[in-house]
Amino acid sequence: MTTPVRRAMRVARTDLPASIVVFLVALPLCAGVAVASGVPAELGLVTGVVGGLVAGALPGSSLQVSGPAAGLTVLVAEAVGTYGVAALGPIVLVAGLLQIGLGALRFGRWFQAISVAVVQGMLTGIGLLLIAAQLYVLAGATAPSSGIDKLAGLVRLAVQAGTSSTALTAVAVGLGTIVIAVRWAQLPGPARLVPGTLVAVTAASAATAALDLPLATVDVGGLLSVLQPSIGQLRQLADVGVLGTAVAFALVASAESLFSASAVDRMHHGSRTAFDKELIAQGVGNSVCGVLGSLPMTAVIVRSAANVQAGARTKASRVLHGVWLLVFVAALPAVLALIPLPALAGVLIHAGFKLLPVKVLP
Repeated sequence: MTTPVRRAMRVARTDLPASIVVFLVALPLCAGVAVASGVPAELGLVTGVVGGLVAGALPGSSLQVSGPAAGLTVLVAEAVGTYGVAALGPIVLVAGLLQIGLGALRFGRWFQAISVAVVQGMLTGIGLLLIAAQLYVLAGATAPSSGIDKLAGLVRLAVQAGTSSTALTAVAVGLGTIVIAVRWAQLPGPARLVPGTLVAVTAASAATAALDLPLATVDVGGLLSVLQPSIGQLRQLADVGVLGTAVAFALVASAESLFSASAVDRMHHGSRTAFDKELIAQGVGNSVCGVLGSLPMTAVIVRSAANVQAGARTKASRVLHGVWLLVFVAALPAVLALIPLPALAGVLIHAGFKLLPVKVLP
């Protein structure tokens, strides 16, 4: 049997099933991160497609999966609120070019030298702000603009939610989503191959439709109408604040991606990550995302772990997961309109807790 045939058979046996699992994990997260960032859900799916088809095809790490990440949600929401959605393209484009430059100059090893405690502290702060913001969505309320105000207003939010039947319904749907996602991961046997977040969001959507619950759902506008290519927006780079935001995106995305790569390397016995090449791959992916005007991407540990645990052996699994996302965003975007926002808030609160280093606390 020829080598290409053997390779095709191996992909069909291991990487194809793994790609479907990663696609199912990525789908609700891509939409949820986009909505939490203040941009249309379709842009999150576009970033997931780029993470699979572009970054996934490049050398670096063979098994980690890239896409929009909860760890960047707070930064993106702040940038969108300050400079507008149109500025997102130039910011992400510059961030990607910076990552390519850092990788070409072999700065990957310097990111490895950053203390794990520093990164955990950074992600903890982001996780807490993400959770606080999504608690407002969970209760069907409008979140304050600043992080301090979000935290300070939680008591008032709880009081208001307790006096509104609509808010209580939204909270029930969101909490139900979290419970299903957590409990599903604890089931024995092959049931865990189906992602708990997908099961939870599907159940919440079905219940909302069947019971005709008065909940806001994802606003779907069509892919072509939400894409904002950066070519016509490059003049915004004259703003020092925009450039500073791009640098912050590049540094946070690079640190999160390379720490994710280190964690994924410990999960399997295959080839190790070439950190400088992975940094370049992330930069190329973010440059493409910037040209398209979509969200920034990083390597995401949740999807990467799902990829390894599903039995992936080569980068084919992550490329194929990008194909499935592309098929979905091209053929079935209207399905997103069935998802209630409190369910996505529940998914992101769950993701925010995963950013907290609870396992290392005494």
